[in-house]
Amino acid sequence: MSDAIDNAKRALRAELRERRSMMSDAARESAADGIRSQLDRLIAQVGARSLSCYLSTPTEPGTRVFVDAAVAAGVRVLLPVTRTDGLLDWIVAEPGGAVADGMFGLPEPVGEVLSPLALSEVDLLVIPAAAVDAGGMRLGWGRGYFDKTLGSMENPPPVYAVVFDSELVDEVPRDLHDQPVDGVVTPTRTVVLATETR
Repeated sequence: MSDAIDNAKRALRAELRERRSMMSDAARESAADGIRSQLDRLIAQVGARSLSCYLSTPTEPGTRVFVDAAVAAGVRVLLPVTRTDGLLDWIVAEPGGAVADGMFGLPEPVGEVLSPLALSEVDLLVIPAAAVDAGGMRLGWGRGYFDKTLGSMENPPPVYAVVFDSELVDEVPRDLHDQPVDGVVTPTRTVVLATETR
Protein backbone atom coordinates (compact mmCIF):
# COMPACT_ATOMS: atom_id res chain seq x y z
CA MET A 1 0.00 0.00 0.00
CA SER A 2 1.38 3.42 -0.88
CA ASP A 3 1.88 5.98 1.87
CA ALA A 4 -0.58 8.35 0.21
CA ILE A 5 -3.36 5.74 0.13
CA ASP A 6 -2.55 4.59 3.66
CA ASN A 7 -2.65 8.16 4.97
CA ALA A 8 -5.91 8.92 3.15
CA LYS A 9 -7.51 5.80 4.63
CA ARG A 10 -6.31 6.68 8.12
CA ALA A 11 -7.64 10.21 7.88
CA LEU A 12 -11.05 9.08 6.61
CA ARG A 13 -11.34 6.38 9.28
CA ALA A 14 -10.51 8.92 12.00
CA GLU A 15 -13.19 11.28 10.69
CA LEU A 16 -15.78 8.50 10.55
CA ARG A 17 -14.92 7.27 14.07
CA GLU A 18 -15.33 10.79 15.39
CA ARG A 19 -18.67 11.22 13.65
CA ARG A 20 -19.95 7.89 14.94
CA SER A 21 -18.87 8.69 18.50
CA MET A 22 -20.94 11.90 18.46
CA MET A 23 -24.26 10.14 17.77
CA SER A 24 -26.93 10.17 20.47
CA ASP A 25 -28.31 6.98 22.00
CA ALA A 26 -31.71 7.77 20.49
CA ALA A 27 -30.17 8.08 17.02
CA ARG A 28 -28.37 4.76 17.49
CA GLU A 29 -31.58 2.99 18.53
CA SER A 30 -33.44 4.43 15.57
CA ALA A 31 -30.61 3.35 13.25
CA ALA A 32 -30.67 -0.21 14.64
CA ASP A 33 -34.43 -0.43 13.99
CA GLY A 34 -33.87 0.84 10.45
CA ILE A 35 -31.05 -1.64 9.83
CA ARG A 36 -33.28 -4.49 11.00
CA SER A 37 -36.10 -3.44 8.65
CA GLN A 38 -33.77 -3.08 5.68
CA LEU A 39 -32.02 -6.41 6.33
CA ASP A 40 -35.35 -8.21 6.82
CA ARG A 41 -36.42 -6.95 3.38
CA LEU A 42 -33.09 -7.95 1.84
CA ILE A 43 -33.37 -11.49 3.24
CA ALA A 44 -36.82 -11.80 1.69
CA GLN A 45 -35.60 -10.49 -1.69
CA VAL A 46 -32.60 -12.83 -1.76
CA GLY A 47 -34.56 -15.74 -0.30
CA ALA A 48 -31.74 -16.29 2.20
CA ARG A 49 -32.10 -19.18 4.64
CA SER A 50 -28.52 -18.84 5.81
CA LEU A 51 -26.33 -15.75 6.06
CA SER A 52 -23.31 -14.29 7.74
CA CYS A 53 -23.52 -11.17 9.88
CA TYR A 54 -21.55 -9.72 12.80
CA LEU A 55 -22.15 -8.40 16.30
CA SER A 56 -22.07 -4.62 16.11
CA THR A 57 -20.06 -2.51 18.55
CA PRO A 58 -21.82 0.34 20.40
CA THR A 59 -20.78 2.92 17.77
CA GLU A 60 -21.61 0.83 14.67
CA PRO A 61 -25.00 0.68 12.98
CA GLY A 62 -26.72 -1.86 15.21
CA THR A 63 -27.05 -5.44 13.93
CA ARG A 64 -27.83 -7.28 17.18
CA VAL A 65 -31.62 -6.77 17.07
CA PHE A 66 -31.59 -8.04 13.49
CA VAL A 67 -29.46 -11.11 14.36
CA ASP A 68 -31.75 -12.07 17.26
CA ALA A 69 -34.87 -11.67 15.10
CA ALA A 70 -33.38 -13.63 12.19
CA VAL A 71 -32.39 -16.52 14.46
CA ALA A 72 -35.87 -16.51 16.03
CA ALA A 73 -37.35 -16.69 12.51
CA GLY A 74 -35.32 -19.81 11.72
CA VAL A 75 -32.56 -18.22 9.63
CA ARG A 76 -29.11 -19.74 10.16
CA VAL A 77 -26.77 -16.87 11.01
CA LEU A 78 -22.98 -17.28 11.10
CA LEU A 79 -21.02 -14.80 13.21
CA PRO A 80 -17.27 -14.19 12.75
CA VAL A 81 -14.47 -15.02 15.16
CA THR A 82 -11.03 -13.52 14.46
CA ARG A 83 -7.93 -15.68 14.12
CA THR A 84 -4.25 -14.77 14.43
CA ASP A 85 -3.61 -15.69 10.76
CA GLY A 86 -5.99 -12.99 9.47
CA LEU A 87 -8.79 -15.39 8.58
CA LEU A 88 -12.22 -15.69 10.16
CA ASP A 89 -13.77 -18.71 11.84
CA TRP A 90 -17.54 -18.79 12.32
CA ILE A 91 -20.05 -19.64 15.05
CA VAL A 92 -23.75 -20.29 14.49
CA ALA A 93 -25.76 -17.63 16.36
CA GLU A 94 -28.11 -18.92 19.03
CA PRO A 95 -30.89 -17.18 20.98
CA GLY A 96 -29.27 -15.49 23.98
CA GLY A 97 -25.86 -16.80 22.90
CA ALA A 98 -22.85 -15.84 25.01
CA VAL A 99 -20.61 -13.01 23.81
CA ALA A 100 -17.02 -12.24 24.79
CA ASP A 101 -14.33 -9.77 23.73
CA GLY A 102 -12.41 -11.08 20.74
CA MET A 103 -8.79 -10.56 19.76
CA PHE A 104 -9.19 -6.81 19.22
CA GLY A 105 -11.63 -6.22 22.07
CA LEU A 106 -14.58 -6.45 19.67
CA PRO A 107 -17.68 -8.50 20.55
CA GLU A 108 -17.56 -12.09 19.30
CA PRO A 109 -19.84 -15.06 19.94
CA VAL A 110 -18.89 -18.01 22.11
CA GLY A 111 -19.69 -21.52 20.93
CA GLU A 112 -18.65 -24.33 18.61
CA VAL A 113 -16.17 -22.94 16.10
CA LEU A 114 -16.56 -23.67 12.39
CA SER A 115 -13.74 -23.19 9.88
CA PRO A 116 -13.61 -20.45 7.22
CA LEU A 117 -15.12 -23.00 4.82
CA ALA A 118 -18.48 -22.71 6.62
CA LEU A 119 -19.03 -19.47 4.75
CA SER A 120 -19.41 -21.35 1.45
CA GLU A 121 -22.88 -22.45 2.58
CA VAL A 122 -24.50 -19.04 3.10
CA ASP A 123 -26.88 -17.22 0.76
CA LEU A 124 -25.91 -13.69 1.80
CA LEU A 125 -22.93 -11.94 3.41
CA VAL A 126 -23.60 -8.94 5.66
CA ILE A 127 -20.34 -7.26 6.66
CA PRO A 128 -19.19 -4.16 8.54
CA ALA A 129 -17.60 -1.14 6.88
CA ALA A 130 -16.39 2.33 7.68
CA ALA A 131 -17.65 3.63 4.33
CA VAL A 132 -18.57 2.42 0.84
CA ASP A 133 -18.36 4.38 -2.38
CA ALA A 134 -20.73 4.58 -5.33
CA GLY A 135 -18.63 2.03 -7.25
CA GLY A 136 -18.95 -0.56 -4.50
CA MET A 137 -15.48 -0.19 -2.99
CA ARG A 138 -15.52 -0.75 0.76
CA LEU A 139 -13.31 0.96 3.32
CA GLY A 140 -12.87 -1.32 6.32
CA TRP A 141 -11.24 -0.55 9.65
CA GLY A 142 -7.75 -1.59 8.59
CA ARG A 143 -7.26 -5.16 9.74
CA GLY A 144 -8.11 -6.79 6.39
CA TYR A 145 -10.20 -9.71 7.68
CA PHE A 146 -13.16 -9.19 5.39
CA ASP A 147 -11.02 -8.26 2.36
CA LYS A 148 -9.10 -11.51 2.84
CA THR A 149 -12.34 -13.47 3.32
CA LEU A 150 -13.99 -12.04 0.21
CA GLY A 151 -10.81 -12.39 -1.83
CA SER A 152 -10.61 -16.10 -0.98
CA MET A 153 -14.15 -16.95 -2.15
CA GLU A 154 -14.57 -18.23 -5.72
CA ASN A 155 -18.31 -17.66 -6.07
CA PRO A 156 -19.43 -15.50 -3.19
CA PRO A 157 -23.12 -14.88 -2.60
CA PRO A 158 -24.33 -11.24 -2.60
CA VAL A 159 -22.24 -9.10 -0.23
CA TYR A 160 -23.79 -6.10 1.53
CA ALA A 161 -21.97 -3.71 3.85
CA VAL A 162 -23.80 -2.00 6.71
CA VAL A 163 -23.13 1.74 7.15
CA PHE A 164 -24.87 4.88 8.28
CA ASP A 165 -26.51 6.93 5.52
CA SER A 166 -23.73 9.53 5.42
CA GLU A 167 -21.11 6.77 4.90
CA LEU A 168 -22.21 5.94 1.36
CA VAL A 169 -19.82 8.35 -0.34
CA ASP A 170 -18.61 9.28 -3.81
CA GLU A 171 -15.19 7.65 -3.45
CA VAL A 172 -13.00 5.91 -0.87
CA PRO A 173 -9.22 5.43 -1.06
CA ARG A 174 -8.47 1.98 -2.40
CA ASP A 175 -5.60 -0.44 -2.81
CA LEU A 176 -5.15 -3.63 -4.82
CA HIS A 177 -6.26 -6.00 -2.03
CA ASP A 178 -9.49 -4.07 -1.28
CA GLN A 179 -12.63 -6.00 -2.19
CA PRO A 180 -15.88 -4.51 -3.53
CA VAL A 181 -19.36 -5.19 -2.18
CA ASP A 182 -22.58 -5.64 -4.13
CA GLY A 183 -24.57 -3.18 -2.09
CA VAL A 184 -25.01 -1.26 1.13
CA VAL A 185 -27.63 -1.35 3.84
CA THR A 186 -28.23 1.86 5.78
CA PRO A 187 -30.92 2.66 8.35
CA THR A 188 -33.13 4.16 5.61
CA ARG A 189 -32.35 2.26 2.40
CA THR A 190 -30.72 -0.66 0.66
CA VAL A 191 -28.69 0.25 -2.41
CA VAL A 192 -27.47 -2.19 -5.05
CA LEU A 193 -24.17 -0.93 -6.45
CA ALA A 194 -22.65 -1.38 -9.87
CA THR A 195 -19.46 -3.05 -8.72
CA GLU A 196 -16.39 -4.08 -10.61
CA THR A 197 -15.95 -7.80 -11.18
CA ARG A 198 -14.33 -9.55 -8.23
